[in-house]
Amino acid sequence: MPDVNERNVIILGSGPAGLTAALYTARADLQPLLLKGVDAGGQLMLTTEVENFPGFPDAVLGPDLMERMEKQAARFDAELRHESATRVDLSQRPFRVWSGDEELRARTLIISTGASARWLGVPGEERLRGRGVSACATCDGFFFRDQELVMVGGGDSAMEEATFLTRFASKVTIVHRRDEFRASKIMQDRVFANEKIDVVWDSTIEEVLGGDAVTGVRVRNVKTGQTSDLPAGGVFVAIGHSPNTELFEGQLELENGYIKVHEPTTRTSVEGVFAAGDVVDHIYRQAITAAGMGCQAALDAERFLAEHGH
Repeated sequence: MPDVNERNVIILGSGPAGLTAALYTARADLQPLLLKGVDAGGQLMLTTEVENFPGFPDAVLGPDLMERMEKQAARFDAELRHESATRVDLSQRPFRVWSGDEELRARTLIISTGASARWLGVPGEERLRGRGVSACATCDGFFFRDQELVMVGGGDSAMEEATFLTRFASKVTIVHRRDEFRASKIMQDRVFANEKIDVVWDSTIEEVLGGDAVTGVRVRNVKTGQTSDLPAGGVFVAIGHSPNTELFEGQLELENGYIKVHEPTTRTSVEGVFAAGDVVDHIYRQAITAAGMGCQAALDAERFLAEHGH
């Protein structure tokens, strides 16, 4: 394989972890190649105002923050491609990475492929996805002006998205399987103070109702077993995420689907492969912690390359 196709660093994923890794490795003159992936920019592309990223006292829109990170990495000559890795071979170094039919080789690999939204898995959900069922309020909320909507979930994301939806909806009903939310107090306070938001506690969605479009949901109370139909023009799901690790199954050590790293480093079970962000972290899952891990992965990769004479 000609040397021109062998890169010091290939980074998979373009959320805060991947772009920070690209910035640091580019500044170290390692000429990284970053494959942005299908969901370029990661989960912050689906977020409205980011209020807790240091340096932005007046908040910043998620897509704007990711655009700034991308420009910063590109400024130091990181190569960013709007492509996805379709296959990897981690059995030997240099590692082999395919993007479609193109084969690339990497002396080190940084995995920051993030996580994807989980779905309810109930009748009607998949059939009506895109016809009233969504996992992204900021993407689709505009289309539901003056309608009654249902939000499923109890974490910060559900609270944020329910609050956002009240800009358009006549009413938002949060359906939660427990009798209390796990969201932070500030997010809960915003929800409880919003006159457009109702909460149905101790309940799950049994079915999404509708023909060509969503007309409502069938709700079951987990304590009484009773079911009832709740009218709605749209259903928004915010019940967590699953790590995007399918490419690495059988090649890297995983734990509950997440890539296992040798803390406090970002080293994986394969020498020369590092991982950062939500593909590793199932506890904090914040933009700032993902960015921090991206920095760690870049420094780990840089040291690994130095130790191996590159």
